[in-house]
Amino acid sequence: MSREVPFSRRSAPDSHSYSEGIEARRLLVTGVVQGVGFRPFVHRLAARHELSGWVRNESGRVFIEVEGAATALDAFTEALRSEAPVLARLDEVTVERVTARGAEGFRVLESRVSPGRLPVSPDVSVCEACRSELFTPTDRRYRYPFITCTDCGPRYTVIESMPYDRERTSMRAFPQCPACEREYGDPAERRFHSETNSCPECGPRVWVAGPDGVPIASGDEALTVAARHLEVDAVLAIRGLGGYHLACDATSDAAVSRLRSRKTREGKPLAVMTFDLAGARSLGHVGEVEEKALLDPAHPIVLLRRRADSALAPSVSPGLDTVGVMLAYTPLHLLLLERVGRPLVMTSGNVSDLPICTSNREAERKLSGVASAFLMHDREIVSRYDDSVVRVIRGAPVFLRRARGYAPLPVPLPVPTPEPLLAVGPHLKNTFTLAAGTSAFVSQHVGDLENVETLDHFRDSLLRFKGLFRIEPVVVARDRHPGYLSSRIAEELGLARVVDVQHHHAHVAAVAAEHGITQPVVGVAYDGTGYGDDGHTWGAEILVADLANYRRVAQLRYAPMPGGDLAARRPWRAAAGYRSLDRHHADAFAGALSEVPESELSVVEAQIERRVNAPLASSMGRLFDAAAAILGIRGVATYEGQAAMELEALASVSVVEGSVLRGDPSDLVTRRDAAADRFPVLEFPFSEASGEVWVMDPVPLLVELGGRATSGERPGDLAAAFHLAVGRTTIELTHRACRRSGIDRVVLGGGVFQNALLLAIVEAGLVDRGLQVFAPERLGPNDGSISYGQAAVAAACLAAERGR
Repeated sequence: MSREVPFSRRSAPDSHSYSEGIEARRLLVTGVVQGVGFRPFVHRLAARHELSGWVRNESGRVFIEVEGAATALDAFTEALRSEAPVLARLDEVTVERVTARGAEGFRVLESRVSPGRLPVSPDVSVCEACRSELFTPTDRRYRYPFITCTDCGPRYTVIESMPYDRERTSMRAFPQCPACEREYGDPAERRFHSETNSCPECGPRVWVAGPDGVPIASGDEALTVAARHLEVDAVLAIRGLGGYHLACDATSDAAVSRLRSRKTREGKPLAVMTFDLAGARSLGHVGEVEEKALLDPAHPIVLLRRRADSALAPSVSPGLDTVGVMLAYTPLHLLLLERVGRPLVMTSGNVSDLPICTSNREAERKLSGVASAFLMHDREIVSRYDDSVVRVIRGAPVFLRRARGYAPLPVPLPVPTPEPLLAVGPHLKNTFTLAAGTSAFVSQHVGDLENVETLDHFRDSLLRFKGLFRIEPVVVARDRHPGYLSSRIAEELGLARVVDVQHHHAHVAAVAAEHGITQPVVGVAYDGTGYGDDGHTWGAEILVADLANYRRVAQLRYAPMPGGDLAARRPWRAAAGYRSLDRHHADAFAGALSEVPESELSVVEAQIERRVNAPLASSMGRLFDAAAAILGIRGVATYEGQAAMELEALASVSVVEGSVLRGDPSDLVTRRDAAADRFPVLEFPFSEASGEVWVMDPVPLLVELGGRATSGERPGDLAAAFHLAVGRTTIELTHRACRRSGIDRVVLGGGVFQNALLLAIVEAGLVDRGLQVFAPERLGPNDGSISYGQAAVAAACLAAERGR
């Protein structure tokens, strides 16, 4: 947006201070305008329009004064908005007419540091211009692994403080050589004021070391040696932008199996990196939206439907019909992939559930038993940064993990917080949010708060955010679950106020808030676990809510979950819990329990009967787990969500096989002519209990599912029918809740809506009923958005209190 300030006596033109026909403008630009090449862009724009004046960074804003002909000033202002650098995000352009001073030429002034909040640009992939230079033999940066310019390269991972200037980054350790200095100071150069500018003469270095940390080779030879390791099925640790990756040949089952064994990552899918878009197309189906996501400057991991004829090792994503693919986003990656000539597994450089390693010393200590060699460099990583993950659902990208390339860009709050606040987020898939006014800075993915190392990562990142964004919170928002480590952290901070936020209210609020909705909505929150108001585990909730309040209008029938959290890793336990609700049809659950040792099953049955460590749960996540177990897909999971993901994959394959259109399963399953009518219709009833709360009863659904499976019906067709049954009941109850409350806005949140089939079914069905449907866009549906939802709820509650 922009605002034109009219003439005033103070700013009226003075005929004695400038030549006739010359006018002046003062512009203030806010948004993401530092670290994105904005000042060099302004300089070039002023030169193009023959304007004089200056540009300066100050506290996250850009100030500009320009003088010249009125028509040129108008054209400059318009181009400022329409031609801004691809990495910039202009929130507001304020234009004021001022007195011309007779300026000569156009200058880039030194940045000013003053109180204020500074948006920080995330790291971005290497641009096409730098990529071209990287492979041009006559260029002085030919095959230089750290080539960058104002349009690309590291930002967040090298910035120590703001404003963004070289002396406040880890690049200050590399003084520029005379040639780089000339580029840095030349407005005609693409590297004018590029704070990460360097070359082989003055920049960071790369080398290969053995498991003992002793260097083997350096420079371009290091890449040759690293490639040779990968060609013989070795595991290579690679230092990237925000931490280490572990890499191996993605076409070799032996190499992938070796990596899995050493990393103790038994079945969880692994991300794959390709040299270019053509490489991605050879691995998975790339539609128009997938292509746009892959080529986005962030270069996230994009889930693609796996090609049947791809050369990928089956062990890359076992049991799934998708594969996560990203394009090489640093020059180091490009050079390595060019040498190897095949796709590489590129997974986080850690062991088990620990944070990724960032320093060379940490990698040597923690990854020496995993990697056969290390590809290292000496540019220090200031912030730990995982890869972002997205998937396309019904023609729109949806975040599964928001980190590199996107965090820490702010997400606006629709209700400004009266006090600076911190939202500490959930226990799993943790992020935190710092908020002041309307700005909410959501952290990168932190991880599961289940070990000291991840807790240290949380605290270090929080300290960094407080410094970068100059927010000292006085209020903290947390989950109501008393056992969450994040909730205990909130208590230990000793802030003036602690606001408890119910987990599923936070899910609903996160989606509503990112869309700027402050009015009541009907919110569908489907996930694995959340602490409910009645002390039971919630996870399949339909709420009528605004940002400050909510009430439950529908839920899944409670079932005991023997072993509590263990049921998420043992889907057969979830099935046993549901079986206990209907002993008359116990045979329908045989597929889930037939391979369970009798002794273990007896213990579980005793837990259920005596209600010992068998909490009652209304959990859509556990319902999907139970269905997967009943169909014989997965009784024991090696990672969270595995059973549900494999259930979706089986359904997706069935949908595509049964369609002449051969399109995206998440689109096909919603099309009457393509899929939906050819699958069996399963019963998923609901009833209205006391207090006007509808209760969905999954037992008839599971009984019929098991009975049909026993009679020999195809598991893939039954998996698709299960998705359709859950979708139809969700649509019906949500529509009824809308009619009862007089609301036509619906928001969908919670980790279960990472399931592309279910999200597509529910969204399409609600739209068909004339409702406005809002799904996550800037943040994901899973727990990574909880901290933002907590912040939105806390801000609304604080604002309501102030308004009394």
